Amino acid sequence: MNQPFSFGIATYGELFTDRESETKRLIKNFENGVNTLIISPRRWGKTSLVHNVARTMNATQHKIIVVNIDVFLCRNESDFFKLFSTEIIKQTYTKWDEWADRTKRFLARLSPRMSFGTDPVNDFSISLDFSERIESEKDVLSLPEKIAKDKGVRVVVCIDEFQQIAEFQDSISFQKKLRSCWQLQKNVTYCLYGSKMHILSTLFSKQSMPFYKFGDVMFLQKIPTSEWVGFIRLRFEKTGKKISEEIAENICSIVQNHSSYVQQLSYIVWVKTEKKVTDEILSESLQELIEQNAVLYYSIVDGLTRYQINFLRALVSGITHEYTSSGVINKYDLGSSANVVRIWKSLEKKEIIDISGKRIIINDPIFSIWLKRELNF
Repeated sequence: MNQPFSFGIATYGELFTDRESETKRLIKNFENGVNTLIISPRRWGKTSLVHNVARTMNATQHKIIVVNIDVFLCRNESDFFKLFSTEIIKQTYTKWDEWADRTKRFLARLSPRMSFGTDPVNDFSISLDFSERIESEKDVLSLPEKIAKDKGVRVVVCIDEFQQIAEFQDSISFQKKLRSCWQLQKNVTYCLYGSKMHILSTLFSKQSMPFYKFGDVMFLQKIPTSEWVGFIRLRFEKTGKKISEEIAENICSIVQNHSSYVQQLSYIVWVKTEKKVTDEILSESLQELIEQNAVLYYSIVDGLTRYQINFLRALVSGITHEYTSSGVINKYDLGSSANVVRIWKSLEKKEIIDISGKRIIINDPIFSIWLKRELNF
């Protein structure tokens, strides 16, 4: 058996945990042509969920093709159109002659030029000429619909790191272009998600934004401890090692059921265990995990203001509400109630905290532990 836990990358197959209800919901949305917008904090398993559904449907549904596109490296509209057109063609056809033929047929107005990489069977990119900009953009955005009709299938386009479009110049106009074209397509479904919760929440949940009510909004929740415990114990048992239910629960509690950290801490514990996990092994493993991230955490704190650090001190000290009360402000030296609002907005933008209703949490549970231990918070 290969390593029993996976972290830092999308997980598949038996390494993919729970998410049964979310998987069923996403499959139904894809089958029924319902657009889906997924929101959750970083590393809670959005990409793993979408990719597992995509793999399942591409293997079992011959009338549905799921395309995965990661737009993290796109810095402007041109980058987006180039990547979008390349991946749609690449993932809906299987032969290079089909790629070339459909590119010329569907994107003829853009004078497409194909560039092949070291592996011409699987690697190519498309360069486009946007001299007739408006109509050319429509050609690219309509590409999935044209291909769906050409192949007699439905196409599902999943776009990861979708929040990147918020960074484009004149982003609102670009979002309007996407929605105005995509909402008219009858044979294409979209699944949009990413890693910056506060930006996605604005894109999908704010009434003034173009993608408001574009589809079914899924707020991904943490996997419950009961599901994690069964998963962790089974993975240990399959490699001839034992872990008690209590210690498995402690792993979940320490990292607050954070999907990536549950897998990572479980892996470190597994590596250190010969036969049976002990409390000492768990303690040593947690310290190793903290040390692995310490350099990153020091750099984060080094870039914060005194007020921002004081606000984090309040959070790790157990303050869960009334952040703008005079008692909290005076105790933790936060300046004023208006300053507190500025602080948490800046920390949210830095992706250090997330805001859910009136509750504010530190995104990284190991960072929270490190703050308490290393800086005497």
